[in-house]
Amino acid sequence: MSQTHHTVTEELKISADKLVDTIRDLLHSGNVTHVVIKNHEGHTIFEIPVTVGLIGFVLAPMLAAIGALAVYAADYTIVVTRSEPPPVV
Repeated sequence: MSQTHHTVTEELKISADKLVDTIRDLLHSGNVTHVVIKNHEGHTIFEIPVTVGLIGFVLAPMLAAIGALAVYAADYTIVVTRSEPPPVV
């Protein structure tokens, strides 16, 4: 019997000075499949579909771009989608 993973979505409200570090930590956690960064008005300003290949190849330039965004607003919301194993019953 195989176990299927399910997705969990959470929102993190953070300040601009923690934006890059938070994204870096999320991408390195391993179970994140999608990240959306929204500004204080709720508009999506950056969307990242996360794959294993993406992390190694695009991480540094992507974090630089996210860092450049951080100067435009004080607060951000990060919407994170994670793939997690089902709860043990």
